[in-house]
Amino acid sequence: MRYRFGLFEFDDSQLALRREQTVVRLQSQPARVLACLLSNRERVVSRDELRLTVWGDSTFVDFNGGLNFCVAQVRSALGDDPSNPRYVRTIPKIGYQFIAPAEAVEDLARSGEPSLQRSSRPWRARVQALVVLLLLALAFFGGYQLRVHAKRASMPIVAIARFDNETSDSALNAFADTLTDDLVARLTNSGQGQFSVIGNAHILRVARDQRDLTAIGTQLNAKYIVLGQVVPDGDQTRILAHLIRLPEQTHLWVARIDQPRHANGEREGEIADRISGAFTPRLAADIRTAYSSPGLGR
Repeated sequence: MRYRFGLFEFDDSQLALRREQTVVRLQSQPARVLACLLSNRERVVSRDELRLTVWGDSTFVDFNGGLNFCVAQVRSALGDDPSNPRYVRTIPKIGYQFIAPAEAVEDLARSGEPSLQRSSRPWRARVQALVVLLLLALAFFGGYQLRVHAKRASMPIVAIARFDNETSDSALNAFADTLTDDLVARLTNSGQGQFSVIGNAHILRVARDQRDLTAIGTQLNAKYIVLGQVVPDGDQTRILAHLIRLPEQTHLWVARIDQPRHANGEREGEIADRISGAFTPRLAADIRTAYSSPGLGR
């Protein structure tokens, strides 16, 4: 018999081991151990059985050392690691077992079958199996992508308009823009699986007097919108964020944060966290109410 496993082929009649048609040097006794393990690969081969196979009934003084040497040589030839074996596993105090999948093929000289035909069969079967596995993987991946796309498409959209700087300080324009971008990022992270966020559409960046909430809801298919203001309040700056349900433009919540004027430009991320923390649970609750009742999904 010839055995094929991984990149190797072993001929038990010639005790010849090859790796990708290249001969791998293996002494006679280690080769006999490998032949015995391969022919009994469905079970554990005892140390005593290996002794009889390799040395027979002849007296052998250091049998344990000799067998250990043979197994070590087999593992070295196969590039096997005894601590994490792929081919030969040690069963402590009992014996060894060949654990890798191996294919037994009759000797071509005895079978009389053309070698090209015989050698092509296993590879053809492997190619067919790989094609089937590839098709199954593609089908699974395609189905997964469709489910993800359908889930995302069904999630309500929250549009975030650019915060309006209603102070006379033009330096706060950058503050308003950064606060807008930070809030987009915070709500995107907190809304996973509940809602999706749009914040970079041109229609959301226009000035307040050009903003059309009905058009925003229609063009972006948005079910909610966040409108923000940066307004003066004595020696402080007040940030207002309005959470509004579309298309009826119902206010769900207003977040108000005051800060000293000199702190402007230093706390955008913290302010965005506070607004996101206030809006996320209210969005989730409103979405559950709107989309869990028949006929109420907007």
